[in-house]
Amino acid sequence: MSGPLEQADGRLIGASVPRPDAQRLAAGCGRYLDDLSPHGVQHVVFYRSPFARARIHAIDVTQAAAMPGVSAVLTGADIATVCAPWTTRLALVTTHVSASQTPLAIDEAYWQGEAVVAVVAATRAQAEDALEAIEIDWEEVDPVVDPEAALAPGAPTCHPGIATNLALESHASRGDPGVAFAGAHRVVARRFKFGRQTGVPLEPRGILASFDRRTGELDIQQSHQVPFQMQEIFAAQLDLPLEKVRVACPDVGGAFGIKLHAYADEIAVAAIAVLLGRPVKFQADRLESFVSDVHARDASVDAQLAVDADGRILGLDVDLLFCFGAVSVYPRSSTGEALQAFSLSGAAYQVPAFRGRVRGAFVNKVPTGAYRAVGQPIANAVIEQLMDDAAAAIGMDPVALRRLNHLPSRPDDGSMLLTPGGIPLGPLSLDACLDQVLERMDYPGLRAAQADAAADAAASGVYRGIGLCTFVELTGVGASIYGPNAVRVAGKESVRLSLAPSGRIVCRTSATEQGQGTRTGLTQIVAQALEVPMELVAVAGGDTGRDPHGGGAWASRGIALAGEAALLAAADLRANILAVAAGLTGKEAATLRLAAGAVVDAGNAQLFTLQEIARFAHYDTIPIKLAAIPEMTVERSYTPIGKPYFAANGIQAAHVEVDVGTGMVKVLDMWVVEDCGRVINPLLTDEQIRGGVVQGIGAALFEECIYSESGQMSNASLADYLIPMAGEMPQIHVGHVSTPERETSLGAKGVGEAGTVGAIGAIWCAVNDALRPLAQTVWRQPFTPAHVLDVLHHPEARMAPVALRPFDGDGSAVEN
Repeated sequence: MSGPLEQADGRLIGASVPRPDAQRLAAGCGRYLDDLSPHGVQHVVFYRSPFARARIHAIDVTQAAAMPGVSAVLTGADIATVCAPWTTRLALVTTHVSASQTPLAIDEAYWQGEAVVAVVAATRAQAEDALEAIEIDWEEVDPVVDPEAALAPGAPTCHPGIATNLALESHASRGDPGVAFAGAHRVVARRFKFGRQTGVPLEPRGILASFDRRTGELDIQQSHQVPFQMQEIFAAQLDLPLEKVRVACPDVGGAFGIKLHAYADEIAVAAIAVLLGRPVKFQADRLESFVSDVHARDASVDAQLAVDADGRILGLDVDLLFCFGAVSVYPRSSTGEALQAFSLSGAAYQVPAFRGRVRGAFVNKVPTGAYRAVGQPIANAVIEQLMDDAAAAIGMDPVALRRLNHLPSRPDDGSMLLTPGGIPLGPLSLDACLDQVLERMDYPGLRAAQADAAADAAASGVYRGIGLCTFVELTGVGASIYGPNAVRVAGKESVRLSLAPSGRIVCRTSATEQGQGTRTGLTQIVAQALEVPMELVAVAGGDTGRDPHGGGAWASRGIALAGEAALLAAADLRANILAVAAGLTGKEAATLRLAAGAVVDAGNAQLFTLQEIARFAHYDTIPIKLAAIPEMTVERSYTPIGKPYFAANGIQAAHVEVDVGTGMVKVLDMWVVEDCGRVINPLLTDEQIRGGVVQGIGAALFEECIYSESGQMSNASLADYLIPMAGEMPQIHVGHVSTPERETSLGAKGVGEAGTVGAIGAIWCAVNDALRPLAQTVWRQPFTPAHVLDVLHHPEARMAPVALRPFDGDGSAVEN
């Protein structure tokens, strides 16, 4: 190969190649978990707690067990005979200790939707009928629902297994924020409320478990993102040798982070397979998904920003409170959203003084966990709205204020940049992205049109607004998070490449596919690196029994990490192929190369096809005049060294229309210019970004898990939990700036969350820009028509005064 960057440029890397899988899936030929139905499979359904918290005095399953088709009815005590409890904790976050958890509730249930009894029957309908015959003697207990009340002194705990509801508390301070705020020309402050969401993938969670009592082998098929993590968990909880557990993932109809976790009901299904010794299957339906899939976001933030008379940032002060569930999701914990939102506060800007606090509260609600762009939309929405407020306060255009304060594109001394929360960042391209997005959206033209329409807005009741959101996106998460926290989640990704006896290239990878196009990107990388047509490369993954060990798909790492591993493996396999050719011809390997699926010499004369090399290497080795025959299978892994993330970045912009008569917000256009380093496949990259923007629009305008004061989720159906539809989507314009990642030969960073990261912030700023002539602002996300009308017409519904902690007398931060 040539230089580390040149090797990544070429005919396939950078080409918009369609996903071969897309046609199969769109034609209804997918093979999802619910398509799997082996002979003799039994169906599992769960009786779930109808209460946010209740003690269980007695469970009578006699009638249910006698129902037609029912083979077993199991309680938590039954499951506990083969499955150990678990506790979520992080070695480096010592304040975060969850209560112990079991597959099914025993003695007490701690959230509405927690599984209590499992019914196993020949058909799902029979199992559901039997649920009606289960009798439970409950005693409802007052739940802890509000996070602020949960942390008040003397508040009752939401679970007897914890000493306090305080699930997390962390502080950070940089510079002298007290002096910065005291000497500021203007200080702007704001309260934010982020609604609770969930993922809503096309295919709900599901698992099929089979246990062979003769061999002691547990075989799992699961709709999941991280099969190796689940292999570890099933082996540990069921006391099985790791090598006796296989986890494979069929086609996964979307995941968005919610399929990263080990769900208690899915562990219960594996335990039931062990108990019964026959295949059992659980497929969540949409209604139970709303109260058993993890939720996300659910945070309130008080924040203030200090600027000087020229608009330069002097200080940032944030106080974040997150509402977790009754327990911390296993094994990664529920802290990720809170810690990421905290550490990325103000990440795109030069902030000389910073004070921050983040807390999390255990309450009797569904546990929270990872969801696309974990924490990052919150961090970006907060600082971007403060930037707009500061710009308005000093009479400066918000674009000029952002450009003035952006982090530089490249540090002069070559060292890593640090966010105010302490996250190291590589080179960024914020100004370049800003320049491109302004040109694409015709920012001056939109502002002029907005000014022209202002006179008519009062009469029509329709106001237009423009919002920008600068973002830094953390991608390619590596080995520095879970390993040091004693959580067995691989930080690396791996690729095993083989020249098969057929002459085709077989690629097995630890990176999984949930519809984002990872396989297509890896195919492009391998095909180019080995100079073979893409049709000769077959990429597969998602099976612990066949694949090299690795993490799976999360945190935008499929191409960034597995792509680099593929490039390294391809280099090794190519060297071995050329060595075989050299052994056959007596030529120096250095004079040979691969071209168009064949080995050619220095004069471009074809010597062998790959099929011929495969035949010699696998079946006829005598003519190869070498001391040892090179391996036709190689395996390489890659994990980032010396940095926790690959930092991507970009700008989003939104143009919206707010009807103050109805409260309706219409997104007219969205623009995204982002920098994910080297773009392997522009078509797939743009699709990823557009999909993420759609999820961001859903968060901004529609989606929220609404809870009653008694801890009941009151909109747990798709009739009431609104998700964005195609007819409500604007044009989403995508552009790119490319700053290749320095640490890798491929130069790719992740892009899977870029669309979601900035959409909420851009729309938030745009809605409030539209409402500025009316001197009102929205402060709760989602910005529903009811919320818009409330802030316009009901003073009691407007943002409460912000009450951040005082600074002490010498100007330094006061830490509680």
